[in-house]
Amino acid sequence: MTIARAPQQERSRLTRERLLSSCIDVLARDGWAAATVAAVAENAGVSRGAAQHHFPTREALITAALEQMFDELTTSASARPGGLPAPGPDRIRAVVERAVAIYTGTEFKAALQVWAAAASDPTLRELILPMEEKFARAAHRMTVLALDPTGEDERVHRLAQVTLDLARGLGLADTLSDDSARRALVVATWSDQLVEVLGDR
Repeated sequence: MTIARAPQQERSRLTRERLLSSCIDVLARDGWAAATVAAVAENAGVSRGAAQHHFPTREALITAALEQMFDELTTSASARPGGLPAPGPDRIRAVVERAVAIYTGTEFKAALQVWAAAASDPTLRELILPMEEKFARAAHRMTVLALDPTGEDERVHRLAQVTLDLARGLGLADTLSDDSARRALVVATWSDQLVEVLGDR
């Protein structure tokens, strides 16, 4: 029996993951109102019945997708600053680019849709605030550690927050149109400012 169940359990797990990934895609692409169980199932190539087996209601689907989305954002933001150049201007530019990448990805576009909906939905706001705060703390820690590995410069905490606020604004602009050209100019300008302030750090 165990042998027979294993493939079915694996298929069930994969179907659930496809539905959650599809929900995040639909949120990012089509918005909050469009993220119904039926639309997510169609986008995932899964029957509506199979989708409702995993997520009987839209609320169950959205809640699970939000948990996965913020877990992925937090994991990405928590990654230790490996693969960065040695301390100096190139490292600082790489840190800014990494922060902006977090806020211009699919998960953040989906998160924006959820935040907009939560502004008028107290229950949803209560659900996502702890997740968002955990993500924000992870992003700040990662940026501080990458800019100042030794923790010697008190200014870095404030500069890291400004960097993340800038990245969030660029992520918002990117949802309305292809903002890549202007974004590159803003990233380069802020990176130059950080290099001037932090020197070879």
